[in-house]
Amino acid sequence: MELAHIKNRIHEVRGMRIMLDFDLAQLYTIETKRLKESVRRNIKRFPEDFMFELTSTEWENLRTQIASSSWGGKRYLPFAFTEQGIAMLSSVLHSDVAIEINISIMRAFVHMRQWALSHEELAKHLREMEKQFNQKFVDIEQVLTYLMQKDQKKVSQSNRQKIGFKN
Repeated sequence: MELAHIKNRIHEVRGMRIMLDFDLAQLYTIETKRLKESVRRNIKRFPEDFMFELTSTEWENLRTQIASSSWGGKRYLPFAFTEQGIAMLSSVLHSDVAIEINISIMRAFVHMRQWALSHEELAKHLREMEKQFNQKFVDIEQVLTYLMQKDQKKVSQSNRQKIGFKN
């Protein structure tokens, strides 16, 4: 399974990265109804930090972000599964497809976490540059422009004809 395809289905709700039940069902090639049945049968395995039902407000906000059609709609609010909840799904769903998809989903979550750490590292470097150059940068483009102009000044300074005594 392609990581980008999975990463597009990961959303942020309540400060947690989650995947929705119907996206997971589609990946696992089962009906959403069957996925929810399996979860309800094993509800003790899914505490609130593993899986929760979206509120109607959360669902409306999320639906506008994912450009879901309101026509037809869903009868029930979707379940949201955190990374731990998705890992727990592998103990509930016993197909080879479910195992393979779970591995891909776990890799996508790890990849996103690594990206977030590198982003955090980049922000740290940006703050250091702001202190070093005593200038506040709004975005990365401004940083690059500033550095390019600084380098151009340095090059133009070194290309100038030197004045003073000649040896």
